[in-house]
Amino acid sequence: MIRDTLRRLRRRRGDGSTEEAVRTDGGTETGRRFSIGSDSIDNELLESLPFWLPAALLVGLFVYGAIGWNFLISLTDWSGLGQPDYSSLSLEMYRIMLEDANFIAATRNTFVLLIVFTAVALVLGLLMAILVDQGIRFENTFRTIYLLPFSLSFVVTAIFWSWMYNVSSGGINVTLQALGLDFLAMNWLGDPRFRLAAIIFALMWQFSGYCLIVYLAGLRSIPDEHYEAAKVDGASTVRMYWRVIVPQLRAATMSAAVVLMVFALKAFDFIYVMFGTNPGRSADILAVMMYRQAFSATNWAYGSAIAIVLFAMALGVIAPYIYMQYRRGEL
Repeated sequence: MIRDTLRRLRRRRGDGSTEEAVRTDGGTETGRRFSIGSDSIDNELLESLPFWLPAALLVGLFVYGAIGWNFLISLTDWSGLGQPDYSSLSLEMYRIMLEDANFIAATRNTFVLLIVFTAVALVLGLLMAILVDQGIRFENTFRTIYLLPFSLSFVVTAIFWSWMYNVSSGGINVTLQALGLDFLAMNWLGDPRFRLAAIIFALMWQFSGYCLIVYLAGLRSIPDEHYEAAKVDGASTVRMYWRVIVPQLRAATMSAAVVLMVFALKAFDFIYVMFGTNPGRSADILAVMMYRQAFSATNWAYGSAIAIVLFAMALGVIAPYIYMQYRRGEL
């Protein structure tokens, strides 16, 4: 018995190479097998390095390195044509930012654009997807026409809607006047009250087709038995979609919402083409303000600080989605 105890203690103090484990077939195996597995994994990692390491280094340098450098610049007071002074770093630009009424207005507009545009585009896309899912005639034609604006760039969309919103010859006001609704014809881009709403409507027109496709794929992946079971239970059409179908579209809603929010944060070129670098406080967003401060006013440090805020907002949009994907084991 003492001999057996000493043998067990010796095994525990050893390097593990001779540690025995019970196999499922009743035999034993030693820890050397695990060591061989680790060596195999290490070999695979070393063999794959030439394929992914150069790309990873380039991404790290030009993406995350640039972000880090941008953050460093935001801690300086760099402006004008000189060089940044890295000897005295502070959060002064962020303090100025919190007292800047233009920054607060741009932040508010960015959040409004982010939330309202995303919500309206999702709802409209869902309704259109439900309509198309009923097996309407010319479904493919309708789907193609509705998706077509999504293939356009922000520049083309901005020019098109600049013409549509024209006060005297724009398509919207001309149509309203033809219908006898002159009182609804407005100066959509000139009046600060309607400027942001006009931007949201144009972006919704461009992206609701994308939501249609995402939701249509989700609807057609739901088994017919779920529809039939709801009908057998006496659920009305509205109740069936609200209580049975829409909850099963949670993944489609999440992925579409993330894409829409990212595009909302990238709406700089749309607003720049439509209004230039100064769209006014009612339609200014952080991306346009960042460009204006950095490249028009040459306030490089302040522009960098605004860019860091934009980066934090993008992380706030993407991080929860990545975490949910990780929890589902899809990463």
